[in-house]
Amino acid sequence: MQSTLSYLWKMDDVLGQGATASVYKARNKKSGELVAVKVFNTASYLRPQEAQIREFEVLRKLNHQNIVKLFAVEEIQESSKQKVLVMEYCSGGSLLGLLEEPENAFGLSESEFLIVLRCVVAGMNHLRENGIVHRDIKPGNIMRLTGEDGESIYKLTDFGAARELDDDEKFESVYGTEEYLHPDMYKRAVLKKPQQKAYGVTVDLWSIGVTFYHAATGRLPFIPFGGPRRNKEIMYKITTEKPSGAIAGTQDQENGPIAWTYELPIACRLSLGLKRQLVPVLANILEADQEECWGFDQFFAETNDILHRTIIHIFSLSQVSMHRVYIHSYNTATIFLEQVFSQTNIAPHHQEYFFEGHPCDLEPNLQAHNFPRTTENSPLIMLSMELEDPVGLRYRDPALEFPKFLPKIDVVVDCSTAKGVLTATYQTLRISQSFLQCQELLLSGLYWVSETLKTECLQILEKRQAIVATFGCLQQEEMKLSRLYETIAAEGEIPEMKTMAELKTRLQAVSEEISRYAHSISEHQATIRCILSEVGKKWSQLKEDRSIQKMEACLDKMQLIYSQFKKVRKCLRLGYNEQQIHKLDKVNLGHLAKKVLSVFHENCVQHYQAALSGHGTRMRKTFEMKKNLKKLNKSLTMCSTEMSECQNCLYKALDELPQRILQCKMTSSAPRQLYVNQKHQDMVFGMQELQDQMKIVAHNLQLNNSIIQRLNGIAPGL
Repeated sequence: MQSTLSYLWKMDDVLGQGATASVYKARNKKSGELVAVKVFNTASYLRPQEAQIREFEVLRKLNHQNIVKLFAVEEIQESSKQKVLVMEYCSGGSLLGLLEEPENAFGLSESEFLIVLRCVVAGMNHLRENGIVHRDIKPGNIMRLTGEDGESIYKLTDFGAARELDDDEKFESVYGTEEYLHPDMYKRAVLKKPQQKAYGVTVDLWSIGVTFYHAATGRLPFIPFGGPRRNKEIMYKITTEKPSGAIAGTQDQENGPIAWTYELPIACRLSLGLKRQLVPVLANILEADQEECWGFDQFFAETNDILHRTIIHIFSLSQVSMHRVYIHSYNTATIFLEQVFSQTNIAPHHQEYFFEGHPCDLEPNLQAHNFPRTTENSPLIMLSMELEDPVGLRYRDPALEFPKFLPKIDVVVDCSTAKGVLTATYQTLRISQSFLQCQELLLSGLYWVSETLKTECLQILEKRQAIVATFGCLQQEEMKLSRLYETIAAEGEIPEMKTMAELKTRLQAVSEEISRYAHSISEHQATIRCILSEVGKKWSQLKEDRSIQKMEACLDKMQLIYSQFKKVRKCLRLGYNEQQIHKLDKVNLGHLAKKVLSVFHENCVQHYQAALSGHGTRMRKTFEMKKNLKKLNKSLTMCSTEMSECQNCLYKALDELPQRILQCKMTSSAPRQLYVNQKHQDMVFGMQELQDQMKIVAHNLQLNNSIIQRLNGIAPGL
């Protein structure tokens, strides 16, 4: 146990160790509050006095939530010379510790990475505002704690190498950790070669770039054959010969070529939307030439641009793929649709959206802050108006990632292998969870689309019924008016009779067109009922599937074995009984891994592939129905227009009837005058009766037309 005036700690409560100091978990003697104390060793006091006091001075100058706080500077009571920095304790450990967990071997989740990005950028901005260059940025010097809302907070720490430096100043001393070190500094510090260059503040940007790549992928960006610390010359070659735009370089065989990478790997857990925002940042700060590298102003501008974007979650129902679009809140739907097109290759005018069961119409000028609030589990569902083949999730078969245990006992190798097994298991579980999520969204989207189609069928039937009613009224009045004209025609030639005959033909054509719809709609309704029934069955099967729970149960057991392997790893020798237990644990871990793979391939993959296959068939039916319903609606609209013209024709004939009666009366012969007068009186009476009836018909037609227009307005997608 050691202590200062106000704090005490155990020597085995080590949080971290460096070349010049060790950090321990300590407590305040009065309050019991946990703190971190940095105790400097003998090597630290061999440094110049300026270097010894620099960290104290830098920390006193800084005050930010993303910088570890300095509470006090005290001395160990047993030794008046040993200085102790009393700092904020971060219970979550370091970012490096988080990345070394098997769960994060392929990088952090997107949400956690964005928190790291935001915190590091904010902390670095505070350093630059105070003219501080850190010179040793790496995951091990980024601490984590959990805030009151449960969200992680990351803080920069270890300012032993930090110093005050303005943007236009240079320094010549070398500090840092070699994997994260700028190539110019690497040449002098690691390769021990003369280097006449002075270094500017942008060396921190290189370290940030390596750190961000590590956080995003779980691995370093530049890896020579044998590793960075075993092949230092090639490490320097990779970092200095990196082509513009490349963000990583690896050498897979001794003296082999370097493979350059310009994108983040497929196993990376970040979405394509975020990758496209992040890659240009990495490419421009991982520049060995300090003149070509971005400055901090541009770095802050570009990273804050990412952090201030709105995330829109999208599930492409046609392609069965998840997407995230990063867009500014003031950007319009037009820009959003183009962003979706860049990820899905589905043209903007072919994109149709649903949200929580309802059609979602994104007007071209609608700004993103007025979009529905989406989440990963409640995204916008996008349907393509063109037939698309299901794409599904891109993934690497996790069976290729599971390492094999060696027969002999080697606690170090076995622990490493166990970590690899857990890493592959976590990846397998994530892929399986993605399969399940896709199937759930697939069924939800198909259900919503089917319900919409069912509504459209009912609307078309209602529209057809209104047209049929209108047609019936028109046909009756056409027959009455035709009889009157026939009576008049007996007295002479009537030109309008030809028009009446054409009207009759047109009405007959409308009647035949309408009669064809009932059967077609009935077939569509049967297909929709079939799809909805299939969706219901698939939902029941998904709810009964326990594959994820089985894999999680295996993972819990594997985690316990791995924890035991980490403890055993510290032992120099194992007794006989410990060896037997260790062997059994290796066997059990292997069995559990096989069970996970079996559940994955025999359940998760098969169910997912079956879902994709069945979904393709159902989407083709849906696409054909949508196309047919659109055609039916267009035909009904044309029928409605045709009947309006027929109605106008009837009104015109009715308006001209009195004039025709008068003409007929004037041309009648005298001997038949009395008879004709009586006949004309009957015709006038019939005309008046017809006019009264036509007023009623006109009212009904107007009502039916309003219904048809309303149905035209509320039939989405038609």
